[in-house]
Amino acid sequence: MKPFSLLSILLVAILTLAACAPQPTPVATPEPTAIPEPMLSDIVDTAVADGRFTTLAAALGAADLVDTLKGEGPFTVFAPTDDAFAKLPEGTVESLLLPENLEQLKSILLYHVVSGKVMAADVVTLTSADTVLGEPVTIKVDNGKVYLNDTVEVIITDVEASNGVIHVIDSVLLPPAKLVDIVDTAVADGRFTTLAAALGAADLVDTLKGEGPFTVFAPTDDAFAKLPEGTVESLLLPENLEQLKSILLYHVVSGKVPAADVVTLTSADTVLGEPVTIKVDNGKVYLNDTVEVIITDVEASNGVIHVIDAVLLPPQ
Repeated sequence: MKPFSLLSILLVAILTLAACAPQPTPVATPEPTAIPEPMLSDIVDTAVADGRFTTLAAALGAADLVDTLKGEGPFTVFAPTDDAFAKLPEGTVESLLLPENLEQLKSILLYHVVSGKVMAADVVTLTSADTVLGEPVTIKVDNGKVYLNDTVEVIITDVEASNGVIHVIDSVLLPPAKLVDIVDTAVADGRFTTLAAALGAADLVDTLKGEGPFTVFAPTDDAFAKLPEGTVESLLLPENLEQLKSILLYHVVSGKVPAADVVTLTSADTVLGEPVTIKVDNGKVYLNDTVEVIITDVEASNGVIHVIDAVLLPPQ
């Protein structure tokens, strides 16, 4: 019994010492460190960092729009790549970067910017979007692809920036040309120098720059050249200006009459008070039987021009 007792006493002593020993301090498990979200850059810096928008970045700088697109926004930018700019006719970009063309460049760039942050999921629900230029771009979805103004494809969407979003496009958007009045439209065309000179001599420039609307059957320089030699020079003399004025007013119809309506008519009253007859023969339109309408529907801000191949002469 003694060995057993001694063993028991020893075991009790070991257990007692173990119970009295200091307990180890628990080690705290460290909390996982949160990985900070990457800081977004503004639209300009995002485009520059991408590397595919060097032409766009240069254009923004030249047009003094960098600070605008680094502003608070938010903005939605339809951003043409360098390849998109390369599709423009040769020399176009270089020309736009010239100091005298910077207003045109600025208009083109602002035509790519929409106020507000419009994500792709919202873009596809729209049929158009108003740009900060004041002119809208049309939007359509075709076979799962998004197109602006029918032909410009959105190829990458939802590139987020701190002040908006970028959607990448494959061509440059060109704003519609602003219409000017009938006189300026004719002058800019370059084929109506005689008509322009005659309007000036007859004191009708301000009339055809007025509110209108007017429909003008405009003879080209070649049409005036068909008149007997010396006729134009004679009509421009001060003593013949009333006759010149009558001839010119015989080319003007009050109201805007597009080609689709012209072909439904048999005549049209001119502002001179005398009508011109209209006929359609083999798909061609003729005034007074022999004067052919060769170009139709040249739009102007105050009406429309139809180009004719001869001068209309009012009845005597």
